[in-house]
Amino acid sequence: MATSEAALANIADQVKVDLVSKTHALENANKRKEIARTFISDTVTVPTEEMYAYATTATLGDDVYFEPSTAALEAHIAHITGKEAALFVPSGTASNQIALRCHLKQPPYSILCDYRAHIYKYEAGGAAFHSGAHVIAVQPSNKHHLTLDDIKDHVVTGTDVHCAPTEVIALENTLNGTIIPQEEVIAISEYARSLGIKMHLDGARIWHVAIETTTPLKQLCDPFDSVSLCFSKGLGAPVGSCLAGPKEFIARARAIRKLFGGGMRQTGILAGSAAYALSHNFPKLAKVHALSKRLQASLEEIGANILSRAETCMIFYDPSPLGVTYDEIAEKGSALPEPLFLGGSRLVVHIQTSEEAVNDFLSIVRELAEEKKKAGWVRPANGQASGDFKDVYIRRVPKTEK
Repeated sequence: MATSEAALANIADQVKVDLVSKTHALENANKRKEIARTFISDTVTVPTEEMYAYATTATLGDDVYFEPSTAALEAHIAHITGKEAALFVPSGTASNQIALRCHLKQPPYSILCDYRAHIYKYEAGGAAFHSGAHVIAVQPSNKHHLTLDDIKDHVVTGTDVHCAPTEVIALENTLNGTIIPQEEVIAISEYARSLGIKMHLDGARIWHVAIETTTPLKQLCDPFDSVSLCFSKGLGAPVGSCLAGPKEFIARARAIRKLFGGGMRQTGILAGSAAYALSHNFPKLAKVHALSKRLQASLEEIGANILSRAETCMIFYDPSPLGVTYDEIAEKGSALPEPLFLGGSRLVVHIQTSEEAVNDFLSIVRELAEEKKKAGWVRPANGQASGDFKDVYIRRVPKTEK
């Protein structure tokens, strides 16, 4: 018996682990400082102590069976989007892919979307893998958003056996931080429904549209059969998205979520975090937009080209008219006592971005532009934005981490 107890104690010692370091509070404080100076994405936002505290008061059910706090969140999302039901899922990618799998029944079929859409570029070919779907990726003729004419020019209807009929039109709002005019969304929706084509909204950042245009969520979502909304980007919750749509659709989505390995257990703490984000962080997006617009205006004043304007939380810019490269800006940023975390052309402002970080970034661009000017750089006569750009997502490691 003593030998058996010793053996069990030995195994228990092997299994034991402590993830919380003695300096975890300091490490978390430093991480929050880093996030306040990160322009790479709004996915880097982290829960506040207040969000943590609220989340721990949520219920302790099992969401594969029934979890009260999660069910309450789903009911709330269904209500504010004007849909019959909603489903909590781990990510925006999961939400989009589950929606497509539910809409698409029997191939051949195609999905029509913007060529920059997340479901086309950044979901690992999920439409083909999960649904066997062909994707028709369309470049907007106005270089900003898909129009009804773009849709009509590329939608596949009829009985030509050489083509995969379009069964879903997927719009993303915002897309790279830009807003699709609601009247265009409605026109596309009316046309799609006249042909029996389903409409899906990748509304990962639809919260930004609601704030910027002062439009209720229901009105923004009415033209769509299904809607995906994220909590872990602009709203600052740690994990999760919701898929909303008709009751039968969401019932099927729950089964597909399980099939995809997305059935989760004690999700109450995650639902609690999302609820806190909706109540406390959603209103902060107005300040995010104001800060991003100030950032854009200052870059223009310095002389950089703006490739995509700050309609909400993102700016795409080009410093080459100043004789400056993205690498030079990133190197100077990473060398600061409190480093800046920068990618390439894309700058993302979020609810935890500090004004000091914006000021430091602009100071770097000004200093580099002045250095180039003193060295004899002359702005090219045709140094204007082309209106086309590549969205670059490179995370450069600051020198302190090397």
